[in-house]
Amino acid sequence: MVSFDQSASCAGRGWGRLALFAMASLVFGLALPLSASAQTLRSADAWAELAQGGIRGVTIGPIESSQLPGRGYGTPVSARLLDHLAAMGVNWISITPFGRLWALDDTRVLMDFEAPYADNRQGVREMIAQAHARGMRVLLIPHLWVETGGWRGRVDPGSPEGWQAYQASYADFVLAWARDAADAGADAFSIGVEMKSLSYRFGAFWEKLIQSIRAVYPGLLTYSANWDEVDDVVFWEQLDFIGVNAFYPLADHEGASYAEYVEGARSRVPALRELAHELERPVLFVEVGYTTRADAAVEPWLWPDDMQDVVVDEEEQARGMAALFEAFLPERFFAGFFVWRYYADLDDCSQEAIWGFSPHAKRAEGLLRDVFHARWGVDPEPFPWLRPAPTPAPYPYAGFLPELFRGWDSDPDIP
Repeated sequence: MVSFDQSASCAGRGWGRLALFAMASLVFGLALPLSASAQTLRSADAWAELAQGGIRGVTIGPIESSQLPGRGYGTPVSARLLDHLAAMGVNWISITPFGRLWALDDTRVLMDFEAPYADNRQGVREMIAQAHARGMRVLLIPHLWVETGGWRGRVDPGSPEGWQAYQASYADFVLAWARDAADAGADAFSIGVEMKSLSYRFGAFWEKLIQSIRAVYPGLLTYSANWDEVDDVVFWEQLDFIGVNAFYPLADHEGASYAEYVEGARSRVPALRELAHELERPVLFVEVGYTTRADAAVEPWLWPDDMQDVVVDEEEQARGMAALFEAFLPERFFAGFFVWRYYADLDDCSQEAIWGFSPHAKRAEGLLRDVFHARWGVDPEPFPWLRPAPTPAPYPYAGFLPELFRGWDSDPDIP
C-alpha cells in the first residue's frame, strides 16, 4: 500500500478518500489529482499503486534565440507541437527555462535567458496552460546554462565563500521558479539538473532548500541526476521520484548489435531496482535519448559538433532508445520517462543539426509512438475483475511489450 507524509492542510481528506480516488482512476480512467500539500511517495512501486499509468513524456526545449520571437513557449506554434505530441500518445511534458552562469567558477545565477525573466515566466505559464488544455501534465525543470562552456556538473567556485555565494544565488533562482510553478499549476518540479559537484555533499544546504521549495510549491519533486551521479545524491529521501538523466552507455565498442545494447540496458536494471526499494521511491528517467549518429549508445556524452566525419544514423538513435525501453518498461518501480528532446516550434531546425537528439521526423519517432501506445509494467490492469490476473511472461518482455522489440537485428525495418 502506498503511504504518505501529509501536511496539516491535507489532514481532513484522509487515506480513505485517497483510496476511493485511486479506485475511480483504475475503474473509470479518471486522473487522480496530485496532492496540493506536498505528499511524498513512500514506495518503490508507489506510482504503479496509484494507478496513474506510466509517465509518457517528452521534454520541450525553448527556441533559444531572441531573434525568433513568437516561436517559443506558450505561442501558437507550441500549441501545434502539443497537438502533434498528444496524437503520439504523450501524457506529460517537461519544460526547461534556463538560468545563466558565466563560467564554472562563477557564483551568480542570472535569471534572464535570451529574453527577460518576466517574459520567460509568462511564456512558461502559457505553455503549462496549453498542455493542461490537452490533458497533459507538466514537469518544470529550471536548467543551468554555462555561457563560456563546460558541464554544469563541474561547477566549482573554488572556496568556502564562493560555494556559499553560489548556493545562495542558486537557491534564489530555483525558489523563484518554484513559486512560478505553483502559480501556473505545474504538476511536478525538478530542484536541479546534473549538479554532480555538490549533490553528494552540502546536506544542510539541500535540506533547507528542499524545505523552502516545499513551503511554496505543492506538487511532486524530483532531481535530474546524471546517470553516473545517482548513487551519490544525498537528498533522495526528501523527494518523490529518483530522477535520472539516463544517457547510459550500452556497449563498450563500435558496431555493437542490438542484443548487446539490450544486455547493456538490462545490466542497469538491478542496481536501480535495489535503490528504488532501499529509498522507497519510484525511478523516473527525467531525460532519455541518443543522438542520431553511428555508435551513439557507446559514448552518448560525445556531441557531434566536436567530431569529424559524423555518420548520421536514424536506426542507431532508435536502437539505443529501444534497448532501454525493453529493459525498463516491464518494471513496476519504473514510473516512466521524458524523451530529450523536441522544440517548441516543430518546424524549427536552428536548435541542433540533423545528428542531434530530436526524434522528430526520424525513425525514433515511429518507435516512440508504438511505445507510448503499448502497455507498461507500471500501467494499471484494465478491468482486472473480468479475467484472472495474468501470469507474467519471462523477463524481459513480462507480457507488456511482447512483439515490439523482437527480431530487431534480423529485421531492421523499424517504423
